[in-house]
Amino acid sequence: MSNSSNAGFREEVREWLAQNCPAGARGEGQVPSGSTKITIEDADTRLWLERCAERGFTVPDWPVEYGGAGLSTDAYVVLVEEMRRIDARPPLMGMGNIMIGPTLLEYGTEEQKRRHLLPIARGEYAWCQGYSEPSAGSDLASLRTRAEDRGDHFVINGQKIWTSGAQYADWMFCLVRTDVDAPKHLGISFVLLPMDQPGVTVRPIRLINGVSPFCETFFNDAIARKEDLVGELNRGWTVGKRLLQHERSGMTSLVGGRADGPGGTLVNAARDYLGTGVDGRIDNPMWRQRLLDHNMNTHAFRLTQQRAVAEAESGQTPGPTTSIFKFYGTELQQQKSEMMCEIKGTAGFGWDRQATPEAELYWTREWLGNRAASIYSGSNEIQRNIIAKRVLGLPD
Repeated sequence: MSNSSNAGFREEVREWLAQNCPAGARGEGQVPSGSTKITIEDADTRLWLERCAERGFTVPDWPVEYGGAGLSTDAYVVLVEEMRRIDARPPLMGMGNIMIGPTLLEYGTEEQKRRHLLPIARGEYAWCQGYSEPSAGSDLASLRTRAEDRGDHFVINGQKIWTSGAQYADWMFCLVRTDVDAPKHLGISFVLLPMDQPGVTVRPIRLINGVSPFCETFFNDAIARKEDLVGELNRGWTVGKRLLQHERSGMTSLVGGRADGPGGTLVNAARDYLGTGVDGRIDNPMWRQRLLDHNMNTHAFRLTQQRAVAEAESGQTPGPTTSIFKFYGTELQQQKSEMMCEIKGTAGFGWDRQATPEAELYWTREWLGNRAASIYSGSNEIQRNIIAKRVLGLPD
């Protein structure tokens, strides 16, 4: 996109947002995942989702025929910038539009794309990921959940763990073993299955931060239809790895809107809790430097992500470098919540819901919850190994 057309698109988007983004969809608030089990309480949030889905802005870089807006990289970044400018929340954020959707665009059949991508783009159902097992976490290829071929469907038995949002999901994308005699990276298939069936049982796991985003999921003769096999039979490891590259790329932060929780940015919190001088600068020079370093690193990280989007548009698929996004994005995420709690002092470590203001409670739980970020989606140790071998070319 040329500079002139870029400017024209920015003006068009700015006008569209002014007319179509309701006040209730700006700032803090609910971001729908598409789940049929979670009610969208606010009318403005629902209206924002509907309007963005109609325009293709829930999945702006997807082809128009699958519910997207068909935006180029430059146009996509313009949309993100304009949404952030007015503090608009993402209209939709879930594993459907971030993970399984892009994977189906690459590996799905035309029938699978038509059947699943349009509902994902409209936010009509939510997805969860069936990868990790009690004995197959970092060594995922050791998974034991089995799927037996019964002609027109698979019968699945086994267990998954750390299945984020499984209690609210309508569908799961799942790695299963379909050939027990093959080497462990072979004999694995990638299937889709509905969660609301008698053979699926979900048990939420309560974490140290008091919430239950992860679950155990048990399969007892669960059913996945043959038409929901993605890719080739016994060749699902390739599809599964590709999906992880989408997850680890960190592109979720580019979708738009408010990225800060209650209490706003680190800089605003520092001004409120540390004080400012007559020139408006934060009084504490040590904190000024820490905040400057963090903000510069965050900005550089986002620019690198945008470069990855441009490479993807030019035909390059995300590769091992996505491990850098996962590793460093986690570092920034944990650093931010730690700094926020430090800045707030005793106000940064509230716990009791009745006695603690919501903003203080949020950051305490965010700090605790972010401890898991360096473990899920592939631990930081695993990411370091991938970077060493696949990016730097170091020997095993």
